[in-house]
This record gives sequence, C-alpha cells and structure tokens, in this order.
Amino acid sequence: MNQMITVGISDLNVVKAPNVLVTYALGSCVGICLYDSAMKIAGLSHIMLPSSVQMSADKSQAYKFADTAIELLVHRMERLGAHVFRIKAKIAGGAQMFSGVNNSSLANIGQRNVVAVKQELLRLRIPIIAEDTGKNYGRTLYFYASDGSMRIKSVNRGEWVW
Repeated sequence: MNQMITVGISDLNVVKAPNVLVTYALGSCVGICLYDSAMKIAGLSHIMLPSSVQMSADKSQAYKFADTAIELLVHRMERLGAHVFRIKAKIAGGAQMFSGVNNSSLANIGQRNVVAVKQELLRLRIPIIAEDTGKNYGRTLYFYASDGSMRIKSVNRGEWVW
C-alpha cells in the first residue's frame, strides 16, 4: 500500500515506489519533482524564494531557496540509490499571485522562482520534461514514485496529469 507523504512550504522529501509525494499551496512557490525511473525514486521540493544570497549563516533555511534546495534534494535521492545522470525534472507553480501589488519584486516573485529553478536544473544537467508554471492561480501537486507522473489540482481549474 502506498503512503502519501506531505511536503510543506520550504521543505523537501524523497520516497521510493509506490509512495506519493504531495504539496499544497503552490502559488508563487515552485514545486520541483525529480525522478529516477530506473530506481523508482521520487523527490519533491517546495521552494519559496529564488536565491539564498541574502541568507544568513543559518543553513536551516536552505530548503526555502531554489539555488540550495534542489542540490540538497538530489543528494537525498542519491543516498537512496538514484543517479543524477538518470534524473528528470517536472516543475509546477510560479504563479503571479500578487497582480494588484505595486512592488514589482513581489509581483513577479513567481516568475523569478521559475527562472531560478530552471537555472539550477540546467547547472546540474537535469532536463525538465514537463512544466506547468505561471498563470495566476494556485496548485496542489501530487508526484507518484511508481511512474513519475505529476498530477496537478487547482480550485476552479480542475485536474491534469503530466
């Protein structure tokens, strides 16, 4: 029987098949799904901000940022037997949730998060094989270790699978 493992905001986790990872409240945040199909190992990170550059010496905040969380997620997957050269990515979120806000850095944080995630995945040579980013609505993301599928649910928008 599969277990549903919740990944909170600024968090990450790794599972093997048949378990399922889920994260809620993807607005401007981005969910990064990484999958090694040979080992059926799935990893999910829910990042909130693009860069840790202004981060203090407190490394407990590393899961919050695209530039630190993704690499940590890969390392956790490797400890379970995944190999980075087999890992593929699917990403979702990065919505513009604050369209009425005048502060442009806050208004485009979703887009900045998506750009940072793509840069980090490119740096790690992990290809993105599916993407559901942008727009102006929140998402709930389910990621299945049994086959690497990513299911997105959105209030008033329905449900779809990548």
